[in-house]
Amino acid sequence: MSSYQVEKQLVLNYYKELDSTSENNISKVMERYLDDHYIWRGFHPFNEQSSAKVVSELFWQPLRHAFRHMQRRMDIFMAGRNEIDGFESVWVTSMGHLMGLFDNEWLGITPSGKMTFLRYCEFHKIEHGKITETAMFFDIPHLMIQVGLRPFPTQTAAHLVQPGPMTHDGLMFEEQDPKEGEKTLAAIDFMVNDLKNWKDAKKLPLVEELRRSWNEDMIWWGPAGIGATYTIERYAEQHSGPFRTSFTDRIFNGHLCRFAEGKFGGFFGWPNLTLTPTGEFMGMPTKAKPIDMRVIDMYRREGDKLSENWIFIDFLHFWHQQGVDILAQIKETKKT
Repeated sequence: MSSYQVEKQLVLNYYKELDSTSENNISKVMERYLDDHYIWRGFHPFNEQSSAKVVSELFWQPLRHAFRHMQRRMDIFMAGRNEIDGFESVWVTSMGHLMGLFDNEWLGITPSGKMTFLRYCEFHKIEHGKITETAMFFDIPHLMIQVGLRPFPTQTAAHLVQPGPMTHDGLMFEEQDPKEGEKTLAAIDFMVNDLKNWKDAKKLPLVEELRRSWNEDMIWWGPAGIGATYTIERYAEQHSGPFRTSFTDRIFNGHLCRFAEGKFGGFFGWPNLTLTPTGEFMGMPTKAKPIDMRVIDMYRREGDKLSENWIFIDFLHFWHQQGVDILAQIKETKKT
């Protein structure tokens, strides 16, 4: 079984060159590391792209122009084989923040001239010494709140610039014990399968159901619009309960990648879920039509259960399907 050190080093080398090169040289760096048939999946308004040049010109160059002296501050770094394709493909995942001085406009967001954090998570598929696929999810509304904007009217939990794991052991640059990864993947799979049965009349009350998968002092590091919440009871009150009552149907579309290494693991889908709203969600009215939700989940296991969960949900895409353009609203606010 591979220890994934070659794949990890490839991504680390890519990051080192990408983060240190000039804006004008980003495309050349990406072309050295990315496959000719590269697929990149990013949050709205970037969505799915199919070449290094396009991703560079559409995303990376404008971001680097806006965020001067950018740093990549990783909290989790891991690799493993993808459970979804029968453990055939190898993926490397990085999670943390891209931090810089927000000196120039980005996506119509007025710069603050201050240090600002863009929380992100990336899944990279590695084949034949190249990165062939990337899913890069990033919380744009979280950035908006840092510069004084209010993309959503309310949220049920706390807004924070989110820290990494409490145990500070998420950067797995070295080889890990495969048995630990197997335990983590089993804990994630158990939780996912429990969620699939959320409408089963025989299910336990919500708090008791959650206790099957989560340790009592769990932390759910949610996206802007919902926020972060601590302990099972507050998670049920501040997110899980309201989320379930906000939708009449939840179709699980599956994941494109799910794996674990050590005490950490995660997954992403494109989209993960299709949901039908019942009425108000996140303090905003909704239309009763099915809408897709793109999500990355990252987890830390403690014992046999999960203790921390970092969530990335593409709420700009979610609301765009509802006819609400959050970025356009910000631009209109600037005009007035």
